[in-house]
Formats: sequence, C-alpha cells, structure tokens
Amino acid sequence: MLVKVSPSLLSADFGRLAEETKAVEAAGADSVHVDVMDGRFVPNITIGPLVVKAIRKSTKLPLGVHLMIEEPEKYVPQFAEAGADTIYVHVEACVHLHRNLQQIRALNKRVGVALNPHTPVESIRWILRDVDAVLVMTVNPGFGGQAFIPQSVQKLKELRDEVDRQHLNVVIGVDGGIDAKTAPMVVGAGASELIAGAAVFGRPDYAEAIASIRKAGEAVRI
Repeated sequence: MLVKVSPSLLSADFGRLAEETKAVEAAGADSVHVDVMDGRFVPNITIGPLVVKAIRKSTKLPLGVHLMIEEPEKYVPQFAEAGADTIYVHVEACVHLHRNLQQIRALNKRVGVALNPHTPVESIRWILRDVDAVLVMTVNPGFGGQAFIPQSVQKLKELRDEVDRQHLNVVIGVDGGIDAKTAPMVVGAGASELIAGAAVFGRPDYAEAIASIRKAGEAVRI
C-alpha cells in the first residue's frame, strides 16, 4: 500500500521554520503539515496566515493546514490565500459543517475534516462525499509529542469500512504519536497519510526518519 508521510511543523524549530521545511522536503516528505491553534479550541497558540505564507515560499510540497480553531469559517479565506493546499476543519468546531466544507471547496482547495479522539465516525457519515481527506486525531489535539491512543485503531477501521461502503476516494490520515512502531497499526486499519512530528524532527537524520515510517507502513497489506 502506498503510504505518504507528512512531517508536522509543530515539532520543528520555530526559529528556523523555512530551513526546517526545506530540510524535510529534501529528506523525502510527501507534504508538509501545519498545525494552527488558537488557544480556545485547543490549549495552545501556534501560527497564523502570515507564517503559512512564509512557509509556502519555502517549499513546493503540498501544504496541509490543520485548523484547530473556533469559528474556522472566519479564517479559511486567509489560509487559502496564504497558500494552503488542503484545509482541515474540525467537526467539533463547526456548527454548520457542510457549509464550512463548501466554503473550502469554493476557494478551490482540497477539503479536509478532522475528528478528535472522542468523536465518532458517524458524525461525518453524511458529509464524506463532500471531502477529499479525513484526519483522525490519535492524540488529543493541542500539543506535540503525545502518546498514541490505541483505541484509535478500531475507529480507523470503522472509517475505512464506511469510505469503502460508499465507494469513495477519500484519503484517511492520522495525526498523533505516529512513528515506525505505530505506522503498521494505523495503515493496517486503513490510513494512508501519516502525520509525524517528533518522530521526524526529533531525529538527527530526517531522511532516515521519514523512510523508516514509510517503510513500516508500506510493509502492511490491507
């Protein structure tokens, strides 16, 4: 199975974001993941559209921008203009989720939806046809370097089954505690895009880190 690895800049050196982004591109990353936090939806604050715009200038790789923020509809246009390729909004942050997804589509961006660990697959059953990617959080969002939540594996299987049942071409991604040890579990359950932060930026050799995660995931046949 083809597995893509997307390093999360949340674990990068924020004083060297341009260099870190270029480094993971050179190391073989498939895309770059940018976590946006507002201190309300999650207990942390990270970056905004201006930084995303700067990151965009640093790489030709696709940028996945993960909005862990309240009222995402107010900021989606800014992140789209800043250079995001895929924009993820959280089910839990959207009162009118379908409308939020339509907003992203209207801006000609790939549409992503994210699920917190406690949020069931059923919550997105009726909008799966409107998205390009689903991001399953395998830790509670807000901080990097957390331990993988094992119960996420069953949730991934349920999502994979639902995507297949509807005959959809939806990318299933995972974010949180992903490394060479957890990669086989999540890929075996149906994921194909692995967001990895500390497992990449916490290693001295980014290329080796990315390759080891990809190899571990691709060893699984589902």
